[in-house]
Amino acid sequence: MPTTADDIRQSLLAQDPEYRRLAEEHLRCEMQLQQIHEERYLNAEDLALEVTLKKTKVHLRDLMELMVSRHKHALAAH
Repeated sequence: MPTTADDIRQSLLAQDPEYRRLAEEHLRCEMQLQQIHEERYLNAEDLALEVTLKKTKVHLRDLMELMVSRHKHALAAH
């Protein structure tokens, strides 16, 4: 039974399709941000996309952490 937040995250990645989808989307955003940062010059569209990707990543991370917290509380209730 998972006991730490990292254990819970690994368990959710393995067992929860929604958590896995969120993690994959978070990774996709991170990869896009890395591509943007590799560009020598950024235009206005790149800068706007960077802001959007950062906001999306934070939102996804918050959703994932909420799932971890709920799972942790459910385990504590048992």
